[in-house]
Amino acid sequence: MLRHAASSAVKRAALRSSSRGAPLCAAPGNMSFHASAKREEDTAATTLPEEGKGGLFGTGLNEWFALPIGVAAAVPMIKLEWYVINEETQLLAVFLAFCVTVYTQGGDAIHKALSQKAEELLKEHNEAEDNVIAALEQKLEFLQTGKNMVNDFNAINEMRAETYKKLNAAGAIKPQHDFKAQVEKMLNMIAAEEASVTEKTKMSLMSEATASVTEKFSSDKALKKAALDSAIASIKGGKSGADPVQAAFVQFFKDKSAEAKASKDDSQEKAQREAMIAKMNSLAKNEGFFFEFDAQGKPSMV
Repeated sequence: MLRHAASSAVKRAALRSSSRGAPLCAAPGNMSFHASAKREEDTAATTLPEEGKGGLFGTGLNEWFALPIGVAAAVPMIKLEWYVINEETQLLAVFLAFCVTVYTQGGDAIHKALSQKAEELLKEHNEAEDNVIAALEQKLEFLQTGKNMVNDFNAINEMRAETYKKLNAAGAIKPQHDFKAQVEKMLNMIAAEEASVTEKTKMSLMSEATASVTEKFSSDKALKKAALDSAIASIKGGKSGADPVQAAFVQFFKDKSAEAKASKDDSQEKAQREAMIAKMNSLAKNEGFFFEFDAQGKPSMV
């Protein structure tokens, strides 16, 4: 009988807790941890359970009627020994007292702890959803930016084709410019070499003429006397006539010219020609020219 009374007391406690409003942690099925809004079709499909009448055993009577009913039922149960009060009863009483104490004294703390945990989970879930949304927005922005990528690549290909056309047109003219520059460089080198040879020949002739005239005047006393008289007359400002030294130089060059015309030895000219051709081929090879020269000095394309 006492066991039945205890069961009735537990039921009453459950009913009181439902009437006072159970904490959110007591009904985990009713808590949603999704930050996103529920779909309308899900909301429409969800039906709330029908609420009972409440009260004593769902009859609508006040819960306090359970006390006299329990006492009236417990007396005959104990009298007829349908229920024996023993250590189980004491343990049940202690357990019920513990449950009531925990519910009344620590229920709010437990509710707050579980609510805080639920709020933390909800916050983490919202942060994760925010990160996903930000990533999707970034991806959308990237896709929007790359929407004209095909047109951009087409424009790049057109510019590349136009550039290749211009390069081909320039490539057809560039060898001509390069050939012209190479010919000008070769002509400048030949002119510089001829000027150098001419200057060396002049110096050689002047040295030879000076030595010849000096030797001639040193060995001939009459020429010495004539040169001295001409110099004195020139200093005095009088008429000195023809300068014997100048006449000696002129005569030397006349004799040298006549000797060169009469001579058939062209070995020196050939040597100079061969040296010139060798220098021209060396320049063409080092500079990568389009032409070279044969032994006769005739140019030919490489």
